[in-house]
Amino acid sequence: MIERLIEEVMEREGGYVNHPADRGGATRWGITEAVARAQGYRGAMQALPRETAAAIYRRLYWRDPGFAAVAERASALGAELFDTGVNMGPGVATGFLQRALNALNRGARDYPDLVMDGRIGPATLAALDGFLRSRGAGAETVLVKAMEALQGERYLALAEARPANEAFLYGWLANRLAPQPA
Repeated sequence: MIERLIEEVMEREGGYVNHPADRGGATRWGITEAVARAQGYRGAMQALPRETAAAIYRRLYWRDPGFAAVAERASALGAELFDTGVNMGPGVATGFLQRALNALNRGARDYPDLVMDGRIGPATLAALDGFLRSRGAGAETVLVKAMEALQGERYLALAEARPANEAFLYGWLANRLAPQPA
């Protein structure tokens, strides 16, 4: 699953980009220069190998944040976390999940509220299991929709807070707010 998701995100992000309004600076395959350097890449960003970018995606945006464990339970949700994590950071994506799970637990009757720590650990996985078990068929779809609602609100807030981000808003809404196929 992750190999397909990585291919899709690299296709969507494209090759080398250095948009003047993007605070992230130069990117290749969607990997920022800061992330590439932090992961040991020393070459020119225009030459960042596809395989290096894929390895970074696998480690930083799938395995390390625990999205693979989520995907084992709910594949569409794992795909959504990966895509949101790539675009906004894994901690933000996990925060959306935790916030949605807290709001959907019927006053902590289905499972306890989570501490909003932006990390997927045993408590978040237990809450996810409780949500999926208590809500049955369609639960995963509802959770993905809740996360996308939070993501869309954040995009609008980013554009409102910094007019230069308006250059990206249309693309964010068009390309990021769609459930990722499992």
